[in-house]
Amino acid sequence: MTTSFGFSSTTDDVLAGVDLTGRRAVVTGASSGIGFETARALAAAGAEVVLAVRRDGPATAALITERTGNPLVTARPLDLAVPSSVAAFVRDWTGPLHVLVNNAGIMALQELQLTAEGHELQFATNFLGHFALTTGLRTALAEAGGARVVSLSSNAHHYSDVVHDDLAFAHRAYDPWLAYGQSKTADVLLAVGATAHWADDGVLANAVNPGAIPTGLQKHIGGMRTPVEKRKTVAQGAATSVLLAASPLVEGVGGRYFEDCAESAVLTGPPEVFGGGVAAWAVDPANAERLWTTATRLVG
Repeated sequence: MTTSFGFSSTTDDVLAGVDLTGRRAVVTGASSGIGFETARALAAAGAEVVLAVRRDGPATAALITERTGNPLVTARPLDLAVPSSVAAFVRDWTGPLHVLVNNAGIMALQELQLTAEGHELQFATNFLGHFALTTGLRTALAEAGGARVVSLSSNAHHYSDVVHDDLAFAHRAYDPWLAYGQSKTADVLLAVGATAHWADDGVLANAVNPGAIPTGLQKHIGGMRTPVEKRKTVAQGAATSVLLAASPLVEGVGGRYFEDCAESAVLTGPPEVFGGGVAAWAVDPANAERLWTTATRLVG
């Protein structure tokens, strides 16, 4: 599906005229970058927004309130790589949840790092923590009567399918981009799986490639490498996230991958460098179900 928006559209363009009064949203990784802009845009449209962040939560919430005039912006601590932190966030949540934006992430760690549970850190942060958060909030999402989940991916998912038999690089050489790509494929499969499991409860999920936006995400690789003409501003990069989170244009849509405010085509050949489209493995229902089963076991 397509919309009237595109590469250059901003969050304010996408949410012009949209009233989110009475809706509650959670945005992970909202203390900076496109997470901050996503939270700001949702708050500007009237939503109650909870920033799920590791640091600077109260100050960031106060800043968004100052910029939008919306007093219903708060922050709660969340470290996606620490299961007890995710469990605490879920345990403390009460009432319905209309929008969950799984935005937080890390990219291309140059050396293999494992969590205390033995999971590769990018997989744990980008996918597994979000899986635990999303499934933990299922009841709240179902209570909303038409909730949306947005899962942040990347065109880096082209680098790797999910290697189910070696998620933590125990039996293959670690590569920063393969690890990041695997986690970003998993993020697409989360949207496919959540929609398959929960559509009957009124919960739909979609995945997003926000594009190339200079933020702190590139700190492990020394900065942005994408050609200048393919780069976006933060407001442009967050536009597809807020489209899927709140726009009436995508009502009833789930299990898909979007970029530049439109659904992406499934690739039938090798991906282009810095190109678009979604790899077939990332939207394969059987692959999504296999990962759902694995992730359910890993998060207990």
